[in-house]
Amino acid sequence: MESSRIKRKRQKEIMLVSQMIKLYCHKNHTNQNGKELCDECQELIEYACERSEKCRFMKNKTFCSNCRIQCYSPEMKKRIQEVMRYSGPRIIIYHPVLCLKHALTGVIEKRRTKRD
Repeated sequence: MESSRIKRKRQKEIMLVSQMIKLYCHKNHTNQNGKELCDECQELIEYACERSEKCRFMKNKTFCSNCRIQCYSPEMKKRIQEVMRYSGPRIIIYHPVLCLKHALTGVIEKRRTKRD
């Protein structure tokens, strides 16, 4: 059974990735038929969520980019890297609290893994 700490960590990761993909989509793709996201970006969010839900290393990893096992397919990895390169520097403008929490999580997790 999954601990509540790992569940919260997984939810935070999914929320952050979703926000970054939404920012990327709104700034780079046209709004199609009044939908919040284009089909391509919606597919990427669903894929990222699925990967996060199935991650066996959630307990010990800080972020997917730091994981020793890259579970994204080559095509999806390329797409998520493009999103991260665009959204990473800009997300702080739109979601400063989320970015601060993300940075703190990274520091805390790195300290925890050094202790263990």
